Amino acid sequence: MTFPWLTFLGLLPIIGGLVLLLPMGRGAARTLGLVFSLATLATGATVAALYAGGTDLSVAVPWIRAFGAWWALGLDGMGLAMVLLTVILTPVVLLAEWTPPAGRWSAQTFFALVLILEGLSLFVFTATDVLLFYLFFEATLVPVYFLIVGFGGERRGYAAMKFLLFSLAGGLIMLASVVGLFAVGAAQGAPSYLIGDLAALRIDGDLGRWLMLGFLIAFIVKAPMVPLHTWLPDAAAASTPGTATLLVGILDKIGTFGMVRFCLGLFPEASTWIAPFMMVFAIISILWGALAAVGSTNMMRLVSYTSVSHFGFMVLGIYAFTSQSQTGSIFYMLNHGFSTAALFLAVGFLAKRRGSYDINAFGGVQKVAPVAAGVLLVACLSALSLPGLSTFVSEFLVIAGTWARNPLVVVFALPGVVLAAVYSLAVLYQRPMTGPLTEQSETAFTGRDLNGVERFVMVPVIGALLFLGFVPQPAVQLVEPTAKATMEYVGVADPAPVVKGAK
Repeated sequence: MTFPWLTFLGLLPIIGGLVLLLPMGRGAARTLGLVFSLATLATGATVAALYAGGTDLSVAVPWIRAFGAWWALGLDGMGLAMVLLTVILTPVVLLAEWTPPAGRWSAQTFFALVLILEGLSLFVFTATDVLLFYLFFEATLVPVYFLIVGFGGERRGYAAMKFLLFSLAGGLIMLASVVGLFAVGAAQGAPSYLIGDLAALRIDGDLGRWLMLGFLIAFIVKAPMVPLHTWLPDAAAASTPGTATLLVGILDKIGTFGMVRFCLGLFPEASTWIAPFMMVFAIISILWGALAAVGSTNMMRLVSYTSVSHFGFMVLGIYAFTSQSQTGSIFYMLNHGFSTAALFLAVGFLAKRRGSYDINAFGGVQKVAPVAAGVLLVACLSALSLPGLSTFVSEFLVIAGTWARNPLVVVFALPGVVLAAVYSLAVLYQRPMTGPLTEQSETAFTGRDLNGVERFVMVPVIGALLFLGFVPQPAVQLVEPTAKATMEYVGVADPAPVVKGAK
């Protein structure tokens, strides 16, 4: 292809965000922001169609020759899944936050920051040069910080700074490994940051393990996993629902995406060495996140803790090293994005009317706002991975694939599935939505069910959960080659099936 589709895809929303920083009317700015996000969505759909047709969309142009750095972009099934998630959720967030809460800056600035974050995220998911990936990885922190500190609620300054410090610390550790990769390449006479060139080096032994850990720690912070997860509940609770959707639904996927693309893709020997430890950390995250969600009374914190638990399942699938578990994990990244969006946005619509995220501030809402209650119910069912919703397919693949490798690990992880029903239905849905209608809820919700725009916003999110739940095969076929290629590169075969009675 002569047209640089992937470069255009990332630059389009960034240009839109910069344009929105120019002086203009509020209405014009919001409309223009939505237009840019829809244009990016159309471009993303075009990229997907070209990819499906077998078109090579990759681009590699020398950038900093002294460092062996390239402006290199490319796509595989996993990258395309993340690209589609990003371009779909961004206009959804802009519509949901059409009138963001009063903050330090205007709605125009909010829209600009969201578009810039979208473009940077798209470059993260398409970068095939390690240095380029690192730069965009770090750049995404800037718009998120300003989205939290500029439009968040109580303790927004503390939450934004905590997010920034955790992320920067992880990024600095990764930078040491990025520099180390250059040294390794230079020592072998071919300094290059292209992933394909680095993968050919096969960096094993202690050096490979130390370099891999630099990347892995940054991705554990981003994912996030226990014990480096504490920034997330604070950031989510202080964010607007739209910002939280972008942060957890899209940006945090860089953690699991990076584990597959860089940890397994560059350090196969080190990844098999660390796998038992990562599965233990995954189980801890699954159970800790679920228990913390059960004990939460703030809706935003609760949803963020459910994500800690769900990320545990994703990491478990990655390091179980079966093609089924890895396919499920990559598919889970996509499904969790839509599930998290449904939860945060539904909670946001409720809090906008009640003026509080405290579960105890609600009661009997379904009697006066059945549509809002119904949307929250579907979102909660997606969080517990109900059959018929896409999260069930991905979680089943992770559990089944992990069972084939290590049944005992699954036994320890399964309580997280049970706890999901508790925090989703008993805590997040039953307490605020059912029971006697409180006076405060009656005042807040009578005649104020979801309006037309809010219902329209939830259509693509819930629609994706249902479509990918009943027709998961296209998405599974999209990401499965990435899982199989990773397995082949790491050099781990799927466990042979055991047939009882066979000699």
